[in-house]
Amino acid sequence: MVGYQFMGKAHSHAYRDLPFFFDTGIKPVQKAISGRNESAVKKAAERFGWESYETDWRRLIEREDIDVIDIVTPNHTHAEIAIAAAEAGKNIITEKPLALTLDEAQQMYEAVQKNKVTHMICHNYRFSPAVQFTKKLIDQGRLGKIYHFRANYLQDFIMDPQFPLVWRLKKDVSGSGVLGDIGAHSIDLARFLVGEFKEVVSMMETFIKERPVGEMTEGLSAVSDNSTLGEVTVDDATAFLARFENGALGTFEATRFAGGNRNKNKFEINGEKGSVRWDMENMNNLEVYFHDDEPGLQGFRLINCTEEFHPYAGAYWPAGHIIGYEHTFIHLVHEFLNGIANNYQPSPNFEDGLKNQKVLVAVEKSAESKQWVNV
Repeated sequence: MVGYQFMGKAHSHAYRDLPFFFDTGIKPVQKAISGRNESAVKKAAERFGWESYETDWRRLIEREDIDVIDIVTPNHTHAEIAIAAAEAGKNIITEKPLALTLDEAQQMYEAVQKNKVTHMICHNYRFSPAVQFTKKLIDQGRLGKIYHFRANYLQDFIMDPQFPLVWRLKKDVSGSGVLGDIGAHSIDLARFLVGEFKEVVSMMETFIKERPVGEMTEGLSAVSDNSTLGEVTVDDATAFLARFENGALGTFEATRFAGGNRNKNKFEINGEKGSVRWDMENMNNLEVYFHDDEPGLQGFRLINCTEEFHPYAGAYWPAGHIIGYEHTFIHLVHEFLNGIANNYQPSPNFEDGLKNQKVLVAVEKSAESKQWVNV
C-alpha cells in the first residue's frame, strides 16, 4: 500500500476483515506499506497490520513478494505509481479520481491494458447492498425506462474560513476540488445505474479564496500554524445538468458548504414504472416506489437491505443487523481479489475511471465556457 492516512486506514481494514466474511480463494497478506514520513508510516504499519514499511514506494514495485499495489495517495501521484506498477506486472487498486488530468488517466488505462494486470478504482459506494439491489431492480426492468437521475453529495467540513489550505484545495495536487473528490462518486453511481453521459452544462464556485496553510491529519481533520495564507485554487461547490445517451436527464450537486450535512451522498432515480431513493447516511435503507401498486397503497416503501436476498448482506448478520461504511470497501476488495483469483477484470476499473474523468473534464469546460459541452 502506498499511503497511510484516511483511505489507508479504510483499505487496510478491508484486507484484514475480508477473509472473516468472504472466501475469495486467495487470502490477502499485508506485506508492506509506504510513506515518506518514517515515524508516521511505521506507526501506521503497526496499527493497520502491515508486516513491514518502506519510505519510498519504488521499493514496493521492486519487491518480488508483492503482487498488488494499492494507491491511497493524493491525486497527482496516481499516474506515476500506477504506470510503474503495471509495467512491473503488479495488480493495482487506486483511489479516485483516477488521475490529475485526462491525459494521465488515458496513460494509466493504456498501461494496465498493455501489461494485462487486474485493476480497480475505489468507487466504494457502488458496493452498498442497497445500491447493488438498485442495480438489480433496474436490470430486471422493475423501474422501466429511466427518466431522471438526481444526485446530491453534501458535506460541510471546510465551511470554517480557518480550515487549513490542505492538498484537497490545491489544483496542482488534487486536479479539482469538490467535483473530483465527491462529485466523482455521484458520476460513477450515475454511470453504473443509468448509463453513459452525453453532454453537461455546469457552474462552479469557490466561496473562500484564501486559507491558512496546513496539512491533513486523521480522517478529514487538519492542522495549520495560522501564520501564512495561501490561495484556494479549486471549486468549493459544483452544480451541473446532464443528458445521458439513453435520453435520461441528470441533475448533480456537490458541495462542502452545506451546513449540517456531514456526508450526505444521495440519489433518486425516477422511471416509467417506479422510483428509488438512497442516502449514504442511512446506507442500509432503500426507498422504493412502484406505479402498479393499488390505489390507496401507493407511496415509497422502506426496505432494510440486510437480508440474504440483498447483495453481500448474507455474509454478515441476521436481517436488521446493519452494516456500515467500512463494509463497502470489503465488498470492493472482495471483487478485486476474486478477479485476480479467477482471471477476470472486475469493475469499476481504470476504464470506468477514464470515462468518469471525461465527465469531470466536460463539467469544468462547461463552467468556463458557460455552454453545454459534449462528453
